[in-house]
Amino acid sequence: MTTIKKVAQLADVSTATVSHVINETRFVSEETKARVLNAMEELKYIPNPAAQSLRSQKTKTIGLLIPILEDESNNIFFMRVARGVEHVFRQSGYHIMLGNTNESFEYEMEQIKYYRSRQVDGLIIAPSAGSHENIAEMIDADCPVVFIDRKPDGVKGDFVLNNGFQGSYDAVKLLIDKGHRKIGILSGLLNLSPGQERLAGYRKALTDHGIPLDENLILIGKSSFDSGYEMTRKLTEHSDVTALFIASNSIAMGSIGYIQDKGIKVPEELAIIGFDNYDWGAVSNPPLSVIKQSAYELGAKAAEVLLKKLRNPSNRFKEYRLPTQIVIRNSF
Repeated sequence: MTTIKKVAQLADVSTATVSHVINETRFVSEETKARVLNAMEELKYIPNPAAQSLRSQKTKTIGLLIPILEDESNNIFFMRVARGVEHVFRQSGYHIMLGNTNESFEYEMEQIKYYRSRQVDGLIIAPSAGSHENIAEMIDADCPVVFIDRKPDGVKGDFVLNNGFQGSYDAVKLLIDKGHRKIGILSGLLNLSPGQERLAGYRKALTDHGIPLDENLILIGKSSFDSGYEMTRKLTEHSDVTALFIASNSIAMGSIGYIQDKGIKVPEELAIIGFDNYDWGAVSNPPLSVIKQSAYELGAKAAEVLLKKLRNPSNRFKEYRLPTQIVIRNSF
């Protein structure tokens, strides 16, 4: 049976040093830590989690809450986020406890209570819609939280977000630079911060370039194929729109479905830029130009922020914004 003493002997360190590496109870140089971890791997040594928890008052477990809905394309996005979170924490010896809020505020609160009962060391949450002011009552200083992708109302905390405002601004500016003045937007519901920011970026781009806002060119609906199909029908039948910025991937799929059914030529009759980069967009006819936002990187950054707070607790909060990228294809 492999023991901590054998690990110490192979790594040429004391058993106390091995313990500090495992439990993160004292600073250990990166070189020494590497020797200990290599020895543990070579000897296939697995620390006793119960004993670790008793010694360090840590469970080495992180709670991750993401919203997954049936038939929602954002499932892919949030699973990529989860991979980024898991990769960073796995390298530091943590395990991830993954939960689904189903976009329900009430279930989100239940999940947080459960995670706290399991004594997770920290939480990463992609919050549902609604005010989160009372979340502070459920989380104490021993369980730091990082909010990811969405910025909840009424909360002071650490946020790791994509720059949806700038991405949307850049998309609309591209259409303006192509000479378009009648630019419509198809947006998801505005009960979450990403939708609000994308609409704000659209409005600001038009205003900055002297184009009057036409509220008739702004359509807001559920993020779904059917909604995108119907909103595109309404916009193309009742306006002289020449370009579309589609701020939701699910809506974009429905929009393209309608455009193909009606034989509308893209980009000759209608230019299009979507938001978020999924494989289907690259093989649509023509391939869809999009604003690409980070998913894996978003999760990895949130994990790094939380890991830093676990190692150096602080009541100071910060907002981190990841840049978006323009993927130019043939749709505008």
